[in-house]
Amino acid sequence: MNKVVGLLAALAGAWACLSAQAQIVIGQTAGFSGAVAAGVKETTEGARLYIDSVNAKGGVNGQSIELVSIDDKFDPKLAAANAKVLITEKNVVALFLNRGTPHTQAIMPLLAEYKVPLVGPSTGAMVLHKPVNPWVFNVRATYQREAERAVQHLSLIGMDRIGVVHVDDSFGADLLEGAQRGFAAVAKQPVFVEKFNREKWDFSAIAPKVAGSGVQAVLLIGSGTAAADGVDAIRKAGSRAQIVTFSNNASGGFVKSLKDNARGTIVAQVFPYERSLAAPIVKEAHDLAVAKGMDGVTPAMLEGFAAAKVLVAGLKKAGPSPTRLKLQQSLESLQKLDIGGLEVNYSPTDHTGLDFVDLSIIGPDGKFRR
Repeated sequence: MNKVVGLLAALAGAWACLSAQAQIVIGQTAGFSGAVAAGVKETTEGARLYIDSVNAKGGVNGQSIELVSIDDKFDPKLAAANAKVLITEKNVVALFLNRGTPHTQAIMPLLAEYKVPLVGPSTGAMVLHKPVNPWVFNVRATYQREAERAVQHLSLIGMDRIGVVHVDDSFGADLLEGAQRGFAAVAKQPVFVEKFNREKWDFSAIAPKVAGSGVQAVLLIGSGTAAADGVDAIRKAGSRAQIVTFSNNASGGFVKSLKDNARGTIVAQVFPYERSLAAPIVKEAHDLAVAKGMDGVTPAMLEGFAAAKVLVAGLKKAGPSPTRLKLQQSLESLQKLDIGGLEVNYSPTDHTGLDFVDLSIIGPDGKFRR
């Protein structure tokens, strides 16, 4: 009898070991609290929609995907510390869907040191595209392309007096460079360029300058609550200028943070219209969301959903028990990957993935319209 019990215990232990091995661990560090929490939660929710659906069908090559997410409070130093824990202690196959430009830059040395791919960073910073980093796989257009498109659109509809307010960090500098290229393309100059602190923002001096300048539009380059506070300060100073912000703020949470200032705000988008079920990726994400009792998806959820589709495609191609190197090689060889009406292409000389850019405006119902 004792032998039977011992055998059963051994079998149970072996089964537990096999079950543990049957998981592909993916790591995420992002600001689940702090200025960008609303958007981070939505992008992660979108990613989990797809990952859960894949796991429900047996996972990837018989292995389920476990997404381990850690809060970095939107702090670049903490983002790097979290990434190291995920790499060295959690033994993740890849890092995934982190948030922020300075944060990604803080993580990048670890990618090279430990040879770990990063899939779908939630930032459009040009530094992640050029020069090509062999370990970074972007799944969205660049911020510079967004800013360039925004300036050209404003010029096209007759807005010649445009100002720029940007956060004083690498993210702000990156978008400013794109905006300057947009101004050059329409032979104009910004009326002013003002910057604010990322951690302790204060618009008390900037807002009156905006109101007194008589600008028709303001490019507001900031994240989450900082951007919402900037809009509020500008409105309270008396300016009715058209506000334009970017895809890092393309979330339902950001709309709520704007409160009464939401209506009429333009927000750049890097994925198809989230309410257009004619787009296959939107229909797929929408149906999975509804099956979970949600109303539908937001632009931020689509970003996470798309990133998860690319990650899973790379894992499938990497074969059973994928290693970090196998995943990096499989991702780099992905060509003409259809993720639902959008085509993703990578090569050793191009890790951009997608180049889709559009503009939306927040309607009176708090929904993005195009």
